[in-house]
Amino acid sequence: MRLSKFLLNTTKDITSEAKLISHQLMLRSGMIKQVSSGVYCWLPLGVKVLDKIKCIIKHELDSINSHEIILPSLQPLSIWEKSGRALEESDLKSQIFHLTDQKQNKYVLPPSGEEVVTDLFSSSVHSYKDVNKILYQITWKFRDEIRPRHGVMRAKEFLMKDAYSFDVSKEEALLSYEKILVAYLKIFKKLELEVVPVLAPTGAMGGDYSHEFHVLAQNGESIIYYQKELLNYLKSNDFSLDEYEKFYAKEEEKHTNENMDSLNILKSKSIEVGHLFYLGQKYSKDLNCTYQDKDGSLRFPEMGCYGIGITRLIAAIIENSYDENGIIWPDSISPFRFVIINIRSENNECNKLSERIYGNLSNKYDVLYDDTNSSAGKKFADMDLVGISWQIIIGPKHAINNSVELKNRKTGEVKILKEEELYNIIKEIQPFYL
Repeated sequence: MRLSKFLLNTTKDITSEAKLISHQLMLRSGMIKQVSSGVYCWLPLGVKVLDKIKCIIKHELDSINSHEIILPSLQPLSIWEKSGRALEESDLKSQIFHLTDQKQNKYVLPPSGEEVVTDLFSSSVHSYKDVNKILYQITWKFRDEIRPRHGVMRAKEFLMKDAYSFDVSKEEALLSYEKILVAYLKIFKKLELEVVPVLAPTGAMGGDYSHEFHVLAQNGESIIYYQKELLNYLKSNDFSLDEYEKFYAKEEEKHTNENMDSLNILKSKSIEVGHLFYLGQKYSKDLNCTYQDKDGSLRFPEMGCYGIGITRLIAAIIENSYDENGIIWPDSISPFRFVIINIRSENNECNKLSERIYGNLSNKYDVLYDDTNSSAGKKFADMDLVGISWQIIIGPKHAINNSVELKNRKTGEVKILKEEELYNIIKEIQPFYL
């Protein structure tokens, strides 16, 4: 992609409401633009990051035989009333957007999809042989936040991955729960995030067993308590719920102050980026979702639901990976893997080498080519700000010898390479997701 053809509007002029560094950098780098309080346009740079995160999530969920679906964003109010979550006494009632069509039919814009996916499953699966399923979607959700804040961290509209498991027994349901917990650990590892799963309240979602995934962050809104030894255990490749539960790890509402010192418990601010719920039969009973068991009797499936707030996740990643110059993306989700920076676009040697390298790389790799006539200073500042992992810098001093500078955005390391050396190194550092 040539930068001259790409919509990238970096800016220094941002709202004073942007207090968090992630909010500031997303606005400055041209990832997002605010439309109204809690509502944002996502621009091409931001969309590329969203797409790469979605790719990682899909890969891990597909690998455990989950199936992608798309549920409607416009859902009948009646189905939410069946579950009780749209009734006056529900904790969620005030956060649901309500709409009425021309025929006075009432709808909601959903913050989650338990009701509709349960109804879908009820009409699609009838035998115990077909019950054990995990369905997921990646789509925009809506919540009427009374105080939207911190940019996309707490917005009225957000991109979310939500998954739902259906099983014949509690034992099977907890196996599905564990499978997704492990998949989440793999997802966050690929995003270079150190996360801590903690026991959490179930809230308006229901059920009696729940874990939140938290990223440690100085600006986090949440507080978690966990044993220091848990971090080492989470790095192992042999995770099980039974072993995990031997460690202390709780969200603030679940925490008690007993044995803080003896258990070596740490207290940290954090950002929640994922949530798991074992729901039991709450929704299957409320919506009369049944299947026929071996003996011919009708039974309610055991359910679980599992969310990752993708737009919120991007903010959490930035809060954990930036410097004074801008964003430092994990390699797996850098909006482009490489950027070619032609610092003297009026120089013939620079142009020839830049065009040749771009032509050789653009059909194989995810490459941005800064072919604009901006000053070298602005080009360097912009590319550090947007955080692309690898910068291929082409100036007259080295171009005359068919050489370039290759800069690693994360480490700041710079190597001077001949053109052929560059191609060989690129083969070794190409991304596992494009």
